[in-house]
Order: sequence, then structure tokens, then C-alpha cells
Amino acid sequence: MPERHHSRRGLLALGGAALAGTAATTALTGCQHDSHTAAPADRVEFYGTHQAGIATPAQDRLAFAAYDLTVSGSVQEKRAALRALLKTWTAAAAAMTRGRTVPGDNTNLDAPPADTGEAYGLSPANLTITFGLGASLFDDRFGLADRRPAALADLPHLPPADLDPARSDGDLAIQACADDPLVAFHAIRNLARIGRDTVVMRWSQLGFGKAASNGGDQQTPRNLMGFKDGTRNIHGDDTDLMDHHVWVGKETDQAWMRGGSYLVARRIQMRIEGWDRDYLADQQNVFGRHKYSGAPLTGSEEHDTPDFEAKGADGQPVIPAKAHIRLAAHENNGGIRILRRGYSFTDGIVAASGELDAGLFFIAFQQDPRKQFVALQRRLGMNDALNEYIQHVGSGLFACPPGVTGPGRSWAEQLLA
Repeated sequence: MPERHHSRRGLLALGGAALAGTAATTALTGCQHDSHTAAPADRVEFYGTHQAGIATPAQDRLAFAAYDLTVSGSVQEKRAALRALLKTWTAAAAAMTRGRTVPGDNTNLDAPPADTGEAYGLSPANLTITFGLGASLFDDRFGLADRRPAALADLPHLPPADLDPARSDGDLAIQACADDPLVAFHAIRNLARIGRDTVVMRWSQLGFGKAASNGGDQQTPRNLMGFKDGTRNIHGDDTDLMDHHVWVGKETDQAWMRGGSYLVARRIQMRIEGWDRDYLADQQNVFGRHKYSGAPLTGSEEHDTPDFEAKGADGQPVIPAKAHIRLAAHENNGGIRILRRGYSFTDGIVAASGELDAGLFFIAFQQDPRKQFVALQRRLGMNDALNEYIQHVGSGLFACPPGVTGPGRSWAEQLLA
């Protein structure tokens, strides 16, 4: 088993960055909601067949964290501790997505409050909290080896990658998305605090400026390279595409994953300074799109279907052979599609070079990473012109079980039954 990085530096870094970024946060008045009422405009329903935060239209901010379990004792004791943690986490997540404080005593002057308090009085800001299980959880510690899904196979080496173990993997993962950075951070902070005797944060990442649209009414956002990102992404409200490409169905070898999905996260560092010096025509050839309109090089509007057969006066393809849009297109990959849900990030500078430490925190959901993400990334890694300007430096693969169907239930309940 690879060495685990049981350090709290991830939590401290996350806290400092989030608190520094909240100066522009607008404090909205929160309200309490009964479970039988329809979710208001600033709230996403926590309970359901599928976990929220997958098909949900992407919010503006991300706080992502991976955790390692630190429990000791017999297999039965460790499993009981994991079950208790997830039960408590689920109740806390359900409360926070409703704009409420973490359940527990917040008035006893002789004890720490159950909720850290920084989001008190704020709107839920469409908070979603999505939970995942890493492959390392299915070792001999919890007696779960025979319940590891085949689709949760370790990701192979996929160029262009130079992965940092301190920014990769983990037993558990939480994706918190919201339209307010403080609300998203509050979720990650409080789950870490609740699990302090059971888990330790392995790594974390803050994201801003959603870098892919996954809803029919969302304007396509731009990544830090200035190009529209996610024009041809799956829309979360497209039931047929979601069932075919994203939600796990009867094809799985593990019944407890039906209705769930697999999350792949990649921290992709962009060589911003070099990119900014490249001329416009080459930038457009790298992506295969016009920079400002977002249209494919064979079209005039963003949502025009790319014509991969079109050739210019010189006889060469109008959309170059190594253009990102050509290599990623489902038409050229046997129909393979994934649901992208990434965010931009910036974390100061790269110490070795003095360049900006910035890029894309790529998140994708799919039915089977072996047949979808791995297959796509192998093709991109070998040929994509974009590889000159990017490096994958962190990675994670997590099985996200189906949703929690109602109060009193918990994440991964069928797995741990």
C-alpha cells in the first residue's frame, strides 16, 4: 500500500484560501425549510435517487477534499466506526444543504459548538455535497475487498501526467459546490471537524469560475486559456444521455453502486505564461475553435456541429488533426461521452519556475472510467496539441454511490449493510 500523507496542511491551506476569498461574498439571510416543501430557488434537494452535485447545473464555486481513514481496532470495529462516520456526515450534509447549522448543541457555553458558525445566516447558495469512495477503502482494513467494483480499477499512467502523491487518491472524497465560496468551504471544514478522530484530510482544492456547462440554460463558461469550455458537454437534464453514459445500471458487478456514478478528478496545471505568448491562430488550431465566438473552425456559431471532414484550400483539415475538439469528440471515439464538471483554480506560484500555479481542476462523472475517461485520455495524451501547455499533477478516482432516499438513511448504506 502506498504511503499515506496524514497531514493537516491541506485543511489549513484550504481554510486560509477560502477565508481570504470571502471579502466579496454577499451575506444573504438564511431561512429554515421543512422537508415537505419544494426546494426554494437557493436550495438543491439533498435526498433523491441520485446524489446531487452530478446532474445539478454547475454552481459558481467548488471546495473539494479527499480524506484518509485513521481508525484502529478489529475489522468489525473499523467498519462500525466508518458506518458511524457516514451516518453523522450524511445528517450534517443534509442540514447544511438546507441552510441549517450542523446538528448538535450550539448553545452550551462549556463545550465547542457543533457548527463552526462562519456560514450562519447565509443562504444555502444551492449547496450540493457529493460523496465518493476511493479504491484504497476496499483493502483488508474494513473487510470490503470483495465489494470493490471492477470499474473502480486503479487508473493507469496517462500522459501528460507527473502526479504528486500528496495531491492524489484518498479513502473518501467530498465535492462541495455552491454559489458562495464561504458556504462551500463551510461544508468541507465541518465534515473534516466532525470526522477528526476518524479521518484526516489528505488533500484539497478550491475552484472558481465553473469551467464546463452541464445545463441547457447555462451560458458556456471560459477556462483560463480564454476558450469556451464544455460546449458539447452532456446536459444533466438529458435523461437518455445520463442513463447511457453517467448513471451506473444493471451492468455493474456490485448492486450497491446502481444509481451511482464514478468521479474522476485531475488537477491540470496550465503553462499560462507560454500560452499567453502564443499567437491567436495557433491557439485556435490547438482547440479547433474560434476563441471569441466559441464556434468550431468550420462554423460561425458556438453550437454549430464541427465538420471534421472539411478541408481548406491547402488540402489540410480545417480542424487540425491534433486539435483538442477533434480528439475529444464522441463522433471520433466510438460514441464515448462523459459529464464534465470542472473548475478553474489558482494557488499562487510554482516555486521551481516562478510561474502561476493555475489551471483546471477537471471533474468528470461516468458509468465506467475504464471505458470512458481512460479511453479518452489515452487518445488525448498521445496526440492532443494542448499537451504542450498542460500537465496533470494530481488525480483521484472515486465511486459515488446512489443518493440518500430520506432522513435516517446514510451514504453507502447498502455497501456497509
